[in-house]
Amino acid sequence: MALGIVWFKRDLRVDDHEPLARAAQAGPVIPLYIVEPRLWQQRVASARQWRFVAGAVSALAEELGHLGAPLVVRTGDAVDVLESLRRALGPFSLWSHQETGDRWTYDRDLRVAAWARGADVVWHEFQAGGVIRKLRTRDGWAARWDAAMARPLIDRPTALAPHGLASEPLPDAADLCLEPDPCDDALASPEAGRALLASFLGTRGRHYRREMSSPVTAFDACSRLSPHLAWGTLSTREIWQRARTARADCIDRAQRASIDSFTARLHWRCHFMQKLEDEPAIETRCMHPLYEGLREGEHDEQRLRAWLSGETGLPMVDACMRALRATGWLNFRMRAMLVSVAAYHLWLDWRRFGPGLAQLFTDFEPGIHWSQCQMQSGTTGINTLRVYNPVKQSHDQDPKDVFLRRWLPQLSRVPAPLIHEPWKMTPAQQAEWGCRIGRDYPAPLVDHVAAARMARDRVHARRREQGFAEAKQAVLARHASRRPTRGTTRPRRPARKADSQQSFDF
Repeated sequence: MALGIVWFKRDLRVDDHEPLARAAQAGPVIPLYIVEPRLWQQRVASARQWRFVAGAVSALAEELGHLGAPLVVRTGDAVDVLESLRRALGPFSLWSHQETGDRWTYDRDLRVAAWARGADVVWHEFQAGGVIRKLRTRDGWAARWDAAMARPLIDRPTALAPHGLASEPLPDAADLCLEPDPCDDALASPEAGRALLASFLGTRGRHYRREMSSPVTAFDACSRLSPHLAWGTLSTREIWQRARTARADCIDRAQRASIDSFTARLHWRCHFMQKLEDEPAIETRCMHPLYEGLREGEHDEQRLRAWLSGETGLPMVDACMRALRATGWLNFRMRAMLVSVAAYHLWLDWRRFGPGLAQLFTDFEPGIHWSQCQMQSGTTGINTLRVYNPVKQSHDQDPKDVFLRRWLPQLSRVPAPLIHEPWKMTPAQQAEWGCRIGRDYPAPLVDHVAAARMARDRVHARRREQGFAEAKQAVLARHASRRPTRGTTRPRRPARKADSQQSFDF
């Protein structure tokens, strides 16, 4: 029987892994993970992401070892590694999931495909989750997603034949030239992911629907599965099916409603990833062409650095950024607010702030990240402008000042309501409460009300330009949702509309 190499990428698991199962049925298997230094030198990569991946790879190696075929780790360019294995082992077939990544991984896969054709290697690629390659139209996509989620989970192989090939050690973050990163890392194994899912479906997520928006409650009420989804330690299908089973067994009405919200967001996660799969250029180009040139010429590097450091002088913005820097995670509403403030109030281009923000997400997923950077910046042309008021969000989402006081110790003695707008303190109040604006805590970079007004005017001006409506229709045809989003994922009457405001609070 022919030898098969199973190439693991963003699918670091053995359960519900079609390439592994199919390759094992076809013959002896060598499981392979390639550490690609150039991938980890991209502007979106960070040590916190690598530590999660390294943990997941180690857990994968342990599971594969129990099955009999240890994971082989190689460091280098993917084409060079595969060619080296071909020369050492002779003919083999290559098995993997399709990957919806960024431009770098897209180009790498093109190079691998060209190598495979030249080396007479058959490369078997399989659909990952609910994202469909070479999709001709979004009509019917939702029903196909439902069908993919409902298919039975694929069992892991019962055993794999030993291969005798040695593995290289995993490098650490310093070996990959990644900057030191003190982030509190998430546990990376499938077991850790399943434990999170069980606690979420059992108790933590009972009030997920109403608690997902506030950073005070979201850190506990959300599933926290996003890194496991992003790096594939659990499949979307396994999570969806476990959630639907829990819903069927649940008698608590609030909990059923929360599970419905959660499974709807699994659908929307793939919906936004599909946008990048269908149009890889949205990583670098505005979806609606008339938004090109809107902000690029007015970039302010000092504002960008202050935003990334949590030093804007807008308390909820700074607290969220500092929490993200420390933990690698933030709930979606607050992520959207951060992007909105960067794009509208600070007038930064999404291509300039997007990479730095991506580095802070342990759960960085290119398809969601770039789609949402554009959506929250107003450059898709099909969405309502979402200009978040950072002061209103502060009052609404942290009414008892718990989150602000945790992450902004400089403001710990400032009473409510001034803690939400500390620049309104008089000099005497600043002295009394030990927080001098401009010294102990920054003055606001902008007047958030005036900045929001200016931004709206400038974005709406583009919408009035000739040709805007025609280009908008093209974006709608290519990327818009075809159905309502609330409740169950059952197919409904087709609806051509722009994406509603959805969140991905995993």
